Amino acid sequence: MAHQDPLINQDIHAYIQRHQNKGLLRFITCGSVDDGKSTLIGRLLYDSKMLFDDQLQTLQADSKKIGTQGDQLDFALLVDGLAAEREQGITIDVAYRFFSTEKRQFIVADTPGHEQYTRNMVTGASTADAAIVLVDARKGLLTQTRRHTYLLSLVGIRHVALAINKMDLVGYDEERFLTIAREYASFAQRLGITDVSALPLSGLLGDNILSPSPHTPWYRGPTLMGWLETVPVDVDRTERPARFAVQWVNRPHDGFRGYAGTLGSGVLAVGDRVRIQPSGRESHVAGIHTADGSLQQAVAGQAITLLLQDEVDISRGDVLVRADAPASVANQFMANLVWMTDEPMFPGRHYLLHSGTQTVNATVTRIKHQVQVDTLDELAADRLDLNAVAQVNVSTERPLVFDPYAQSPETGAFILIDRISHQTVGAGMIVHELRRAQNIQPQHFVIGKSERALLNGQKPRVVWLTGLSGSGKSTIANELEKLLYAQGARTYILDGDNLRHGLNKDLGFTEQDRIENIRRVGEVAHLMVDAGMVVITTFISPFRADREAVRGLFDPGEFIEVHVQTPLAICEARDPKGLYQKARAGKITNFTGIDSPYEAPESAELVIDTTATTDPVDCARLIQTYLKSHP
Repeated sequence: MAHQDPLINQDIHAYIQRHQNKGLLRFITCGSVDDGKSTLIGRLLYDSKMLFDDQLQTLQADSKKIGTQGDQLDFALLVDGLAAEREQGITIDVAYRFFSTEKRQFIVADTPGHEQYTRNMVTGASTADAAIVLVDARKGLLTQTRRHTYLLSLVGIRHVALAINKMDLVGYDEERFLTIAREYASFAQRLGITDVSALPLSGLLGDNILSPSPHTPWYRGPTLMGWLETVPVDVDRTERPARFAVQWVNRPHDGFRGYAGTLGSGVLAVGDRVRIQPSGRESHVAGIHTADGSLQQAVAGQAITLLLQDEVDISRGDVLVRADAPASVANQFMANLVWMTDEPMFPGRHYLLHSGTQTVNATVTRIKHQVQVDTLDELAADRLDLNAVAQVNVSTERPLVFDPYAQSPETGAFILIDRISHQTVGAGMIVHELRRAQNIQPQHFVIGKSERALLNGQKPRVVWLTGLSGSGKSTIANELEKLLYAQGARTYILDGDNLRHGLNKDLGFTEQDRIENIRRVGEVAHLMVDAGMVVITTFISPFRADREAVRGLFDPGEFIEVHVQTPLAICEARDPKGLYQKARAGKITNFTGIDSPYEAPESAELVIDTTATTDPVDCARLIQTYLKSHP
C-alpha cells in the first residue's frame, strides 16, 4: 500500500487485534450529477493513503489516457469503474469501497446523481448509517439534491454531512457557503433530519478533506475525515426486538429438525419463549447451533439454526420472535413507495412482494398521494412513473409479518417484483398497518368448494377466453356453454359488455380502468369457482400481467387460459360493433390493437387459431375436449 501502519512490522497480532475491534461506518455519497461525488471519494482515499501501489499506478495511467484533469490525477476514476461511466464522466452504478483509519472502518457507497438512476441511489442508501450530500457551490440546491435528501429521510438516515463542494470555483466565499447551508438545513429539518453538518470543500484540490484548509479561515468545523470518524452510528440491532426469519428447514436426518436463517435483530437465548408468526403458535428455544458449534445465546447478525422444544409446523417465510415482543401481522398496510422502473404503476395491478424471506402476492390498492420532492407538496396521482415517491396502501394475498420501518428496517422494508419479468420495480418502507386489517377477518364455513363440487358432480374451474375484439370469444363461449349444458354441467358466462352494464359500469377504458376491470372479474370468477361452477369469461384482457394475477387466485388446474388467436386484419374486417372503424377515425382512444397493445399469452393452456378452425362450434369442441382430457 502507499501507506502502512508501522505496527504491521512490529506486532502483527496487535495490528490485527486493533483493527478487528474498530467500529464500522457505512455511508453513502449522493447529490445531483456533476457535483463531484466520485472525485471527492477518490481524493479522500488518496489523501488518507488508503491506495495500493498498483492502484496508484493504474490511476496515473488512466488519468493520462481518459482523465478529465489534464496532467493532474483524475480521482473520479478510482470509483467510476464502468466503461460507460468513464466515457461519459458520470456515475451509473453504485460503487462500494472499503477503507479504514486508526479510529474506524468504512464502507462507502458512491451513488449516481442522474435522475434515471435514482433507484441505484436507494439501493446504496438502504444499508447506510450516514450520508454525504454533495452540492456544487456554484449551483446550490437542485431538484435531485432534494430528491436524494427526501429518500434519505425515508430509509431512516439521520446523520448528514452537507458537502458544499467546488468552493475553489466561487473564491471560497463564506456568504455563499452560509446561504446554501441555511437553505439545506431548513429543508432537511422539515424531513426530520436535524443532525446536519455543513462543510466547505474542494474535492479536486483537497480543501478540508483530511486537514483544515488555509483558504477557509472563517470555517471552524470538522474536516470531512474528522466528521466520518466521529459521526455517531445508530442504535445497535441487538437492542431491537428479536426477529428471526426462517430461510429453510434443516433436516439432515429424522432425529434433527432445525430452522436456519440469520437473526435480523435482537437477542435469542436457549429457554426463551418464542412465537411463530404469522401462525401465532408458541414454543421454547431448545438449542442454537452455528457452523462453529452450539451457543447459549445468539445476537443480531449471526447465522444460526434454531431447535424448538415442540413439533411445530414452520416453513420458509415464517418469522420467529420473542413471545413477549411480537411483530405486526396484517394483510393491509400503508407504506412509502419508490417506483423504480419505466413501466408505470397502476393501482390494482398485482406484483410479488418480497420482505426478508417472505414472498406474497400483493396489490397497491390506493395511491394516497405522490410527493413533489422540491416543495414536499402532496399531490393527487392515479399512477406512478419512474422515480416517483408516494404514500400508498398495499394489500397482500395472505398476512405479512412486519414492523414499521422506523422501528426496524430489517422487517419494515420490502420490494415489489414484476410477476412476468421478475424484475424489481419498487422499493417500499412500511409505515403502519391499516385499521381495517384489524377489523376484517376471514370467515370459514363447514361447506366448502370441494363439497359444492361433489354436489354439482363436476370440477369447478374458469375457462378464460382472451383475444382481440372481433376474434370470436363471445360466440365461442356461447357454443361452449351449450355443449357443457347438454352434458349436465353447471355453468355461467361472464361477458365483458354485460359486466360493464352493471358491476363495472363506473370504469372507462384507460389502462388503469382496464386493470381494475380484470381484477374485479377475477374476484367474481374466483367466488363462482368456489361455489362449484364452471365459469366461462370473454374479455380482451390485453395485459399479460393482469391475466397472470387472476391465475394466481386459483388452485392449480382451475384456470384454463384459451387464446382465441385471430389476426388483427381479420378482426378489423369483421368489426361486428363498428369499434375498429371508430378507433381508426379517432373517436375511440386506447382501443386494443389500434393505439393500445395486446400482449398475447406465452403459455396458454389452449390456443385456437380461428384462421384454421373457422366454425365456432368446432372451436368450442376443442375446449370441451381439453376439459375432458384434464379432469
